[in-house]
Amino acid sequence: MKLKLKDQVKVLLGKDKGKTGEVERIYKKQEKVLIKGINLVKKHIKKSEQFPKGTILEINKPMLSSKVILLCKHCKKPTRIGYRFNKDGKKERICKKCHKVI
Repeated sequence: MKLKLKDQVKVLLGKDKGKTGEVERIYKKQEKVLIKGINLVKKHIKKSEQFPKGTILEINKPMLSSKVILLCKHCKKPTRIGYRFNKDGKKERICKKCHKVI
């Protein structure tokens, strides 16, 4: 997966199409990402000691990484991610549009 924590992403598909957010958590095996404030669902909670009357909570659900695209820090455009090796031989991610290091 090419996304990393704290990357800014834009949602391409689904009920939150067009919204942007920050990646909070990555689920590599499932190929899903959890984005702050995106893909909120309501969960109904039964009566318990914590909630004597019961309640409805809004929680974030992870979404497929194929439904989001990275926003470049420099050009502020949605872009694909490329790779190149720097002078030290380390691999770095680059923006496919402006060719700057992400």
